[in-house]
Amino acid sequence: MPAAPLSRRTLLIGAGALALATACAPARTASQAADTVTTTYGPVRGVRRTTGTAFLDIPYAQPPVGELRFAAPAPPTPWRETRDCTAYGPTAQRKQLGEVTAIPEPSIPGDGILNLNVFTPDPTAKLPVLVWIHGGGFVAGSAASPWYDGASFNRDGVVVVSVGYRLGVQGFLHVEGAPDNRAVLDWIAALRWVRDNIDRFGGDPDRVTVAGQSAGGGAVWALMAAPSAKGLFRAGISASGAVSQPNERAEGIAVSQLFTERTGTPATVAALRDLSDDRILALQDQLGAPGTSTESTPVLALAPFADGTLIPQSSTELLKSGAAMDIPLMLGFTRDEFNAMTRDQPATDATLTPAFAAMGLAPADVDAFRTAYPGDTPAQLIGQAQSDLLLRGPSYRVAEARASRGIPTWFYEFSWASTAPEFTGLSSHCLDIPFAFDLLQAQGVTTVAGENPPQSLADALHRTWVAFITDLDPGPTWPRYTLDRRDTMMWSDSPHVQADPFAAQRAIWLH
Repeated sequence: MPAAPLSRRTLLIGAGALALATACAPARTASQAADTVTTTYGPVRGVRRTTGTAFLDIPYAQPPVGELRFAAPAPPTPWRETRDCTAYGPTAQRKQLGEVTAIPEPSIPGDGILNLNVFTPDPTAKLPVLVWIHGGGFVAGSAASPWYDGASFNRDGVVVVSVGYRLGVQGFLHVEGAPDNRAVLDWIAALRWVRDNIDRFGGDPDRVTVAGQSAGGGAVWALMAAPSAKGLFRAGISASGAVSQPNERAEGIAVSQLFTERTGTPATVAALRDLSDDRILALQDQLGAPGTSTESTPVLALAPFADGTLIPQSSTELLKSGAAMDIPLMLGFTRDEFNAMTRDQPATDATLTPAFAAMGLAPADVDAFRTAYPGDTPAQLIGQAQSDLLLRGPSYRVAEARASRGIPTWFYEFSWASTAPEFTGLSSHCLDIPFAFDLLQAQGVTTVAGENPPQSLADALHRTWVAFITDLDPGPTWPRYTLDRRDTMMWSDSPHVQADPFAAQRAIWLH
């Protein structure tokens, strides 16, 4: 699918440097005692909080610099002195995805970007574990967001691990002389660290759920497609997941060739390894910019792809073959996702067809979307098409494919509407995350949700996540998704289950 023209509100894909690292780290006072845990690589000291202890910036691999920059993640060098893990560590994100983003995700300088954060209520317990992979379009985002704090999950008996990983060119570009899908290798290395260490933090390595939003939700799907990740987690949650990835192998190779053509820099380890981060980012921007080539760049060009080894099949092939892990999965999307991008743009019936063509849609698709979304204005239809092509339709196809094989699946739509000035009336991309984490008081939430978002909705949504992570089932009020009923949880002012709510969209989503 060719890249669609996007406004600055494309920045909603979950990244941003809207907060300083010190603002994100838990405050520490003289009365707070520091807890120490000995990992397989050395002792770490965290900071105790009212809900438990936070251990921040624990390395799960060596810094990817020098010879390791485009290599598979290497185990950390062991240490003997207690490592102070009371502040967030370096992030792979060097610049935010855009001027304005929905989620505050800070950029923190430093080489040791392959780190993770552990939030635990009790290091002596044996509790279920949530491993969180952040979004950001696979090119931005960080694990240091206040929206990803594990406080509420700790309160409810869940250990949380948030993971940093290589992004963009360094994480996903096919580079000659380097392993493919290096970021996927990072995720797997982090999961292996969890397997080997989480019991020391009060977590049960046999009860791990991997979850993520946007690109992070796509990461969950990619990990389910990777045989070497099998056994490292028992369930997944994909929130507004980029599940059109893994891309086809041919697409991954083509993006690499396009990178060389547009930048004049060979996509090889020898040419890229010693470049500065700023130079790598400049080349990455050139890849995404219009070039002399007639080839267009996919919206998520730098993303997991089927390399034939780590990830044997693309997302399209996985849906046909059913080769992804047969483990419980909760997935869904927000009602409006990217509709805010086009809401204020001038659009008419005359501009609708060319706008759809820019997204790879045929003239007949215009009528199909009008039928699926009666009453929408041309601007709303354009935004809805972007939302449906990138996230909603692909997630629906995953739910349908899994249901056809009887694999435990729970499907949802988050439709509660924001009251914030810029997003009034919309359930936009990222809006559901502070509800799921039960962090409505976190920095930046009112900017996207408005004043006084309903705590009752956060209570209900968070409760189902805790139940799913703990028991592999979100609870008796949310039935599995099956082809005979297609029961879907509708997260609104009054959460309820609705049978087959997307019958009108099915023709375009399964097209």
